[in-house]
Amino acid sequence: MIPRKLKFLALFTALVFVFCEWIVYYVVIYQCSWPELSPEGKKWGVDPLRAMFLTDTHLLGSEDGHWFDKLRREWQMERAFQTAITIFEPDVVFVLGDLFDEGMKCSDEEFEYHVSRFHKMFRHPQDMQFHVVVGNHDIGFHDVASVKKAHFERFSKAFNVPPAELLQIKGNVFVVVNSIGLEGDNCYMCSNVVSQMKQIARKINCYEERGNTRRNIIKELEKTQECEVPYDAPSPILIQHYPLYREDEKKCTGVDAPPPDQQSKVNRPKWEVVSQEATALLLESFRPRLVLSGHTHHGCYLIHDDGTPELTIPSFSWRNRNNPSFVMAVITPKNFELSKCFIPQESTVIIIYIFAAFVLSFASFSCWLNLLKSLPKKVSRKITRSLNTNYHRVQVDNCW
Repeated sequence: MIPRKLKFLALFTALVFVFCEWIVYYVVIYQCSWPELSPEGKKWGVDPLRAMFLTDTHLLGSEDGHWFDKLRREWQMERAFQTAITIFEPDVVFVLGDLFDEGMKCSDEEFEYHVSRFHKMFRHPQDMQFHVVVGNHDIGFHDVASVKKAHFERFSKAFNVPPAELLQIKGNVFVVVNSIGLEGDNCYMCSNVVSQMKQIARKINCYEERGNTRRNIIKELEKTQECEVPYDAPSPILIQHYPLYREDEKKCTGVDAPPPDQQSKVNRPKWEVVSQEATALLLESFRPRLVLSGHTHHGCYLIHDDGTPELTIPSFSWRNRNNPSFVMAVITPKNFELSKCFIPQESTVIIIYIFAAFVLSFASFSCWLNLLKSLPKKVSRKITRSLNTNYHRVQVDNCW
């Protein structure tokens, strides 16, 4: 009788552990789904691109992270990501910067270790495209990154990340920019970013009067090799770590937008957001149909004054927020739809463990009582008498 109860306790403990560390991710993430394109978007008959966006994973380093904190939060991100790509099978994944927490100050050896951990956590099928963006925690803010040239070079080498990049996937155009290099001075990193941005802008805008179908097709074909972007290509989607300039967070909408007491905090240009000058340069150069950013650790959807929508994606790590999430996008050259998928909340998992501990404590106490009852009366009395004697001794000692 008693061994059976002990087996039940062991089985219950194992089931709780498996649920909290594996199954709960499937239970929660399976409730998400790809957004539906509008009827107008479906009628074009093109194969839509299914993209997944996440940001600010902040893999901990040796200085600022406790080993248990590292173990807990990195396991959470690994399970959430692996569950998501297993269920949804996206065509492409973008990670919008701050892959590491101490990338700006770690040694080359430790950086290589962080890179291998990142690749292990975010492993994916070979036919799934995977792109990362550089963040301030990866190479440092401008004051550090502009001096320590090796920081960006080792990150660029590890992840094949140029200062700015033009991507064409299923007829959609993406521009990925190193927003740390939008300082506006003549540092080596900033010069390279601006130079490549200009080259990309020329490729995107080399066809005048975009969208005009009354053209000489022969001339268009002759210019295709030079422009590299089809004449009927859509406006690009701009991807970077820093958000575009916004004075504060008052215009932010979304369930994970900052609370009211934080929305009025003024953003510092080149720290929380890019400068007004850099924002104007980006919008004028690329005329994006959507901007995706990270960095702030909270969500924010807003429309800029020129009509450009921007979605700032919250952190993917429990270390930065209780309810991390990622964005799922269905994109065609004509339109796009976005949805946000929340992964299990850390508080929910903790509550399950606390409840399980309470159940185990109660069950263990019940087993102990049954054990006493099952023993011969003489043995049971001796155990009880011994416990009572020890209890009285403790009381006497406390009195003295």
